[in-house]
Amino acid sequence: MVSLDIIESSNDRIKSTLPAGLVAVFVGGTNGVGETTVRQFAKHASQPRVYIVGRSREAGDRITAECEALNPEGTFVFLQRETSLMRNVDEICKELGSKEEVINLLCLTVGTLQLSFKTEEGLNYPAALTVYSRNRFISNLLPLIRRGKGLRRVVTVFMATFESQIDMADFQGWNLGRMALAGHEAAITTLALEAHHKAAPEVSFVHNFPGAVESGIARGSIGGLMRFLKTVWAVLGPLVHIPLMEAGDRHLFLCTSARYSSGAEDAMSGVPLADGVALARGMDGQAGSGVYSIDANGESAGPKVERLLAQFRSQGLVERVLENIEAGINSALATSKDS
Repeated sequence: MVSLDIIESSNDRIKSTLPAGLVAVFVGGTNGVGETTVRQFAKHASQPRVYIVGRSREAGDRITAECEALNPEGTFVFLQRETSLMRNVDEICKELGSKEEVINLLCLTVGTLQLSFKTEEGLNYPAALTVYSRNRFISNLLPLIRRGKGLRRVVTVFMATFESQIDMADFQGWNLGRMALAGHEAAITTLALEAHHKAAPEVSFVHNFPGAVESGIARGSIGGLMRFLKTVWAVLGPLVHIPLMEAGDRHLFLCTSARYSSGAEDAMSGVPLADGVALARGMDGQAGSGVYSIDANGESAGPKVERLLAQFRSQGLVERVLENIEAGINSALATSKDS
């Protein structure tokens, strides 16, 4: 486990070791992990320019005001969109491209506990958020991220280290149970990051599991089972939740530490490692290889997951997964044009 002392020490060195004016995009930054990480980034970065993407104007305005109070020299902009729609993702990315030439950090936390229903564009809603939207942001913004100075990183917060079998015949997970769907989408997420890393080896990609963090991910969920689960979680959650500030510190460390860089020779690796802190093990089993599946303690996935991902690579699933994602996105965008 990466200790909180190490994490806080690294975060405290962001201003002194990373350049001023870092540009960061937080998708899903209006509650839970995204919100607390935005706040800690505002606290520690020097003159950052931060874009927060979310659905709630009220939450977005509140968070930007709080960040401005934490760092009056920073710029904080809220972009209100429903990111389950690919046309909206493209609009956001076009707007970001018109404002910025470089992006240093893309942090993706948007998600839902709601199960299958079809979006306006024909995608399964949870897959639209967790798989399609996130990868569309990565593909669209990767040219800007590759230009980053001091830091070039993508962090996607989901179910890392819980990767399991992928059902290529039900790629969107229409007929998968909750646990099977989680493992299926976790594996898709990590393999897709490997595909993006092949296209941009100078960028590091982190898929992590946040642990039990209080958030609004269940908002809008419907059905008797979800009502029951939310009632149970309201009682048990406070007993197991990671404090929000600690969660923010831990995710800021994932976003900025050289521990999760694209290697020892990465000139834009992030905050330098303190003595005794090693590069994390990438998903190919090599230290600092640039694609990571990280648990709630900041540690890499174990041998079982590494073997499973190696098996998927041997079957050509890295390429097939990204091809399926892109095909789904293209179909969704075509549906938008026709409607």
